[in-house]
Amino acid sequence: MTDQIADSLTRIRNAALRRLDTTILLHSNNIEAIVSILVAKGYLESYKVKEEDNKKTIKVVLKYDENGHSVINEVKKISKPGRRVHQGKDAIKTYKNGYGTLIVSTSQGVLPNDEAFKRGIGGEVICSIW
Repeated sequence: MTDQIADSLTRIRNAALRRLDTTILLHSNNIEAIVSILVAKGYLESYKVKEEDNKKTIKVVLKYDENGHSVINEVKKISKPGRRVHQGKDAIKTYKNGYGTLIVSTSQGVLPNDEAFKRGIGGEVICSIW
C-alpha cells in the first residue's frame, strides 16, 4: 500500500456507509493528526491509539445524528501521490461556505484550513470533509 491516508479515509467512509460503530486504521503520525482534527471538528466521536505486538493501530468511533445518519456527508482525498495540490493561505480560507473542512499539511504541522488561515500559512491540501 502506498497511500495510507487514502486507505484510512476509505475505511472511515466505508464504515460510515455501513453504519458501523467503530473502525480500525493503521497508525502513523499524520493519520493520528488527521483523526484528531476530525474529532475536534465533530466529524468523529473519539479515537484511541492501541499497540499490540509492536504494531500500532487507531480505533475510531464514528458519529451519527439522532436519525442514525452519519455526520460525514463526503470525505475526499485531494492531494495524491501522483499529483500534489498546494494552496496558499488565501485559497484555503473557507470550504463549502464554512460547512466543510480542508485538512492541510503545513510547515507547522497538520492543521484544519481555518487554523492555517489564522496563522497565515498555506500548504499541501490533504483531504476535504463535510
